[in-house]
Amino acid sequence: MGAEPIHRGIVTCRNGVVASSHPLASAAGLQVLMEGGNFMDAAIATSAVLPVVEPAASHLGGDGFMLVYTAKDGKVTALNGSGAAPREATAERFPEGIPLRGLRAASVPGLVDLWCEALARFGTKPLAELLRFALRYAEEGFPVNQRLAETLRAGLEPVRDEYSRQVLAPQGRPPRWGEIWRQPDLAWSLQQLARSGRDAFYRGPIAERILAAMEAQGGLMRAKDLEEHHTEVTEPLVGEYRGHIVYEQPPPSQGFLLLEELHILEGFDLAALGFGSPEAIHLMVEAKKLAFADKECYNTDPRFAAIPMRGLLSKEYAAQRRREIDLHRARLPEAGNPFPFQSTTYFCVADREGNAVSFIQSVFHSFGCGVFIPGTGILFNNRMNGFSLNPYHVNFLRPGKRTNHTLNTYMVFREGKPLYVGGTPGGDVQVQTNLQILTNLLDFGMNVQEAIEAPRWQSGPGLEVVLEARFPRRTLEGLRQRGHQVSLVAPYGGSGHVQLIQFHASGAYLAGSDPRCDGCAMGF
Repeated sequence: MGAEPIHRGIVTCRNGVVASSHPLASAAGLQVLMEGGNFMDAAIATSAVLPVVEPAASHLGGDGFMLVYTAKDGKVTALNGSGAAPREATAERFPEGIPLRGLRAASVPGLVDLWCEALARFGTKPLAELLRFALRYAEEGFPVNQRLAETLRAGLEPVRDEYSRQVLAPQGRPPRWGEIWRQPDLAWSLQQLARSGRDAFYRGPIAERILAAMEAQGGLMRAKDLEEHHTEVTEPLVGEYRGHIVYEQPPPSQGFLLLEELHILEGFDLAALGFGSPEAIHLMVEAKKLAFADKECYNTDPRFAAIPMRGLLSKEYAAQRRREIDLHRARLPEAGNPFPFQSTTYFCVADREGNAVSFIQSVFHSFGCGVFIPGTGILFNNRMNGFSLNPYHVNFLRPGKRTNHTLNTYMVFREGKPLYVGGTPGGDVQVQTNLQILTNLLDFGMNVQEAIEAPRWQSGPGLEVVLEARFPRRTLEGLRQRGHQVSLVAPYGGSGHVQLIQFHASGAYLAGSDPRCDGCAMGF
């Protein structure tokens, strides 16, 4: 099975490009680039628009992660904008389990601090100038597209309190396709940020309303939790695959899973097996299961437990794990021993100087904890659900701890220079989708848009494998013969809204965007 004809063209440009899941967000970032802003200026503008136009996926009450490449020094930097559990969040406070919805499910939001930290380190424009697009769409409104209309209607289920329902249904019902949706309280919050920056959110007028809501609704977050939050700036993880260097997010992100999967698969000739063959998919699914077994055993906030990352990413450990794959039978593996070897949105931006950012942000589940903070229009996350209440689990809940995080982003380099910047939303499916994109590019020779549009599979739980209906019958039958429990979804119904930029040898950018969402790449 070869690459299929693509439905979207590849965006080609020289001076800058933005690829995101919504046209208004991409347009905001592009406008900043065209006005002389750099890659990070454009990224903050893009990031700020996304919660306004895609509130179910990410919001100011959520988290974010970045990988940043700066061309002048050739350095890749990882930024962790996830928040910790509140200081009052102990396992004893959750005798019936951590709730899926409500403010007790929320960790400290980190996205706003991530904006400010990244802008201070890498940007050139003031925050107020970059928030103007998001502020305009919140204040004046924007036309609702079909996907958002359906999302807002579905959002009335997880969103229960009167204020939150009023945000989504300002006229007693959610806005319909083509109608204008205004969010005046969110506009107020953006105005406070434009005026006072980070302090407005973590100490000032927005913080006051957050804390009032926590008090009124039984949340555990207090003033000190907000005041003492900070973005972590650190080194990325590094892996190697078929002569390419792959950068990923370090823990508590589960980005190392992608590197472990690639290292395991490097011992197989996927290109010879062919894209979409049952043999190739079987190997990728089994590699995924091996890596995920290790995640359950080892991944957590590294400030609270030692993680054997050197072993997990070693080629020797990958070879050991590779030997556990049965070429003819699906398995349910256990975690290995590496010690001897020692509802989300994604976008990417590159500028005329060759700088780039790979950026992901989220509120975890669709509509997060289901609560918009009264008077702010800000939706909060439910990331506390990532913790375990089992005291023997590596990701056991502790005050001030960051949970194991699904959010991750990647960059691929060849001969010391950036080649691809990409990522996707999708919870635990993120690293599976990223794996398929990279093998499509590096093993099966696809271009960026072909790699994005190619049919996808999704593994888990157990022996389940979900395939988009475009795979041939031979693939389905071959996987079932190996013991996989195969089911089908719509031809483009798989998980992930991939955005991808290629750095061409000529100096041009080639960018692609996923038809599974409403996004697009824009460049000039």
